[in-house]
Amino acid sequence: MASAVVTPAFIEAIRARLPDLRLLTEVADRESHRADETAYLPTGLPGAVALPTETAQVVELVRICAEFDVPIVPRGAGSGLSGGATGLEGALTIAFTAMDRIVEIDRDNLCVVTQPGVINARLKAAVAEVCLFYAPDPASFEMCSIGGNLGTNAGGLCCVKYGQTRDSVLSLEVVMADGSLIRTGGKNLKDVAGYSLTHLIVGSQGTLALVTEATLRLRPAPPARSTLIAFFPTLSAAGDAVAAIATAGVSPATLELMDRFTIRAVDDMHGLGLDRDAAAMLMVESDLPALAADDELARAEAACTGAGATTTLRSRDAAEADLLRQARRAAHWALERLGEVKMEDVAVPRSRVPDMLRAVEAIAARHDVRIGTFGHAGDGNLHPDLVLERGDPNNERITKVVQADLYRAALDLGGTVTGEHGIGSARVEWLEAQRGPDAIRVMRAIKTALDPQGLFNPGRVLP
Repeated sequence: MASAVVTPAFIEAIRARLPDLRLLTEVADRESHRADETAYLPTGLPGAVALPTETAQVVELVRICAEFDVPIVPRGAGSGLSGGATGLEGALTIAFTAMDRIVEIDRDNLCVVTQPGVINARLKAAVAEVCLFYAPDPASFEMCSIGGNLGTNAGGLCCVKYGQTRDSVLSLEVVMADGSLIRTGGKNLKDVAGYSLTHLIVGSQGTLALVTEATLRLRPAPPARSTLIAFFPTLSAAGDAVAAIATAGVSPATLELMDRFTIRAVDDMHGLGLDRDAAAMLMVESDLPALAADDELARAEAACTGAGATTTLRSRDAAEADLLRQARRAAHWALERLGEVKMEDVAVPRSRVPDMLRAVEAIAARHDVRIGTFGHAGDGNLHPDLVLERGDPNNERITKVVQADLYRAALDLGGTVTGEHGIGSARVEWLEAQRGPDAIRVMRAIKTALDPQGLFNPGRVLP
């Protein structure tokens, strides 16, 4: 593992070889690149922060770091929730925020070529202007970057139908640890030449290569979404409805869940008139054309009613549907108004969602802690948010205990300790518990082969 730190000689080498590069060395500037959005996580102060604008600068930075044995932390917008882009003491952070050009929107081949610093919402808006659609849809889409999405294989509200970020990536341009530059594919929808390096690098959180450009799959823009809201007397009933919707063969654009605690927090924040006495709410969206959407939501409604829904409602127009969607996106921030919040990210097979919801309730009761649960129930990905009293010195200890119980429950149900946020450094000690020692050995072999000096994001992902 690269073990040197940024020194005056290192800084001098960068400035001599990259005179046009913006390099931050003041303590205040470096402090602003220390943390991401992960709570209760120790971080280091970067020795320097580089803000490249082009691939050639990234290549040269990697070569200089290799010469001086200085580790590199790649960073996007800093909105991550796994500690994957937090500072390492004395290391070089490469922030990709200035590499923010949308290079090409190719309508003929339904793809877009983009640099990693482009914000997800900006990319969506740009392709929407030519009636195209970029599917990956994290709740933080207005602040997270494409590079960060690629690093964590980000999910979001549309995963149940369109998959995670990886499913929309055609090709990457990446800088390897030896300073070489490779492309992992092209604009082809089908390409099975050699190993799938694209799929290996997406989700590796900057531990195998640095992404400097991505070719992403687009789709024709779908119609405005229609929305169904269903309220349930118990969390288990809502979980049963999720399983019933899947069994019925319904493929909604989104299938989202909020528990009572979250419903009330969101309703307090937005004044939507939600059923505050319901134990759970499901939001089901269809992006099919009008008649097909009516049929899809009717089948989803029947599944909800069969599972015990007390009330079902349809959005009256596109504006109302959008308001409900934005309210769901704001669930985490609504809970943050009530205390210190630690968001978790577990996922289980869809048929085990009811079991995981029951497990969360039991864990909250056992530790006498408030947990607001929401998430992408359609693909089994839940976000139990611990809501703690502000300033309580026991918060970090309580968080670790509850976190461990949540992870064990998910693993016992055949699930995962992270559905979309990534292992990073926050969950690194749980990777072997999920994958096993032989899988870790294989991962280490890949890491060593591609990054023998351990330059790229050391200590992240692999324990």
